[in-house]
Amino acid sequence: MAEGIDWRISLTASERYDNIQKLTTAAAAAGLNQSAYSIENGAYKTASSREEYDAACDLPTAAAEPGRSLSPGDPTAPETDGQDSSPGIPIGSYQDCRYIASGVTAEVYRAQTRALKVIVETHNIEPHNPHLEVKILNSLRSTNAPNIITLLETFRDRDQRLVLVFPYMPFTLSHLLDNTPNQPLPTPLIRTIFTALFRALHHLHSTGIIHRDIKPSAILLPSKSPTPSQTPQIHLSDFGTAWHPTLSPAAANNESPTHKVLDIGTGPYRAPETLFGDRAYGPAVDLWAAGATLAECFLGGRPLFESRAAHEDGNQLGLVLSIFQTLGTPTKETWPEAVGFRTPPFEMYRVFEGREGGWAGILPGLGSSSGGGEEGWRELVAGLVRYESGERVKAGKVLELPCMKGEIGGGDEA
Repeated sequence: MAEGIDWRISLTASERYDNIQKLTTAAAAAGLNQSAYSIENGAYKTASSREEYDAACDLPTAAAEPGRSLSPGDPTAPETDGQDSSPGIPIGSYQDCRYIASGVTAEVYRAQTRALKVIVETHNIEPHNPHLEVKILNSLRSTNAPNIITLLETFRDRDQRLVLVFPYMPFTLSHLLDNTPNQPLPTPLIRTIFTALFRALHHLHSTGIIHRDIKPSAILLPSKSPTPSQTPQIHLSDFGTAWHPTLSPAAANNESPTHKVLDIGTGPYRAPETLFGDRAYGPAVDLWAAGATLAECFLGGRPLFESRAAHEDGNQLGLVLSIFQTLGTPTKETWPEAVGFRTPPFEMYRVFEGREGGWAGILPGLGSSSGGGEEGWRELVAGLVRYESGERVKAGKVLELPCMKGEIGGGDEA
């Protein structure tokens, strides 16, 4: 029995999430009726060892098509995501609800103009907490938070599962990147999308809230090419792992400001302080992720950093090495706050000098598609993606930069 307890303690939420995502693709390719969540959850509850659990989650994936998966709290799907072929089911008073995707704790359905997030995991998997998510979203709605998804209502279905209802939005930034591979997005489009994102982050951070999962699929779009007039309709979603300064310490997770969960973020967007044990991290983790997302828009959809799934690289060594190879191995002088981390990054890894040419080498073609202002955008990414969290450009400051305003020398307008 001790062996069973030990292996479950060592299994992180990210590893469970990655297994569910892997199983979602594999189960669909194999034509299985059982949901990925049910397969993973059954393995988690019944396996007597980590090896047995891994074997149960290892469905054949040869027939699976690669691609981005929807995040668990992302109530969106492309227009062609099986909407017409999947059978509709009733959920509460909503009829003909079409399945979209599964995540660690939830399944998402579309019902006409609404997206329904059905919580299927009744036990919290840190830092996922749907009840806390509801409280945070309700608090944001009461403050008229800009560019943040609105929680329209909550209810219990006939199986007494919690259901969160959001406006349905047809696209995400992830879809745009997938549909234009190897091509940087037009600068005016990037400006429109990231103006909305940084407005949302400025509001969150001014109230002490940390999103903790900024990524392309969390940015909801009203169309494939939203215009500046549509900026208010661009929304930040995915608050399932958010942290609130008063609600989180009082929640079941009991995350105090200096003892937050480290297992946050998604793949290549994870901030380095969380990788090295800093439980007192702050809103700057969102700024790092926003910078990595912005860089991806100029890299034609290629992530700034490489990150394998947690089940392949549970300690995230691959991500750490990719960051070091790109930015250079940090020192006590370049990352002084890391001296006090639980696992300082110094004298532990091979020393890398970073990409040749610095940020000009990392983002060589930045801005070339629109003819100007590349230095301003490059400097913005560099100001967000830097080791020392206190030096990252604050969201409110980003909105004042020339490149975000489209001014000469910092944008693409003449």
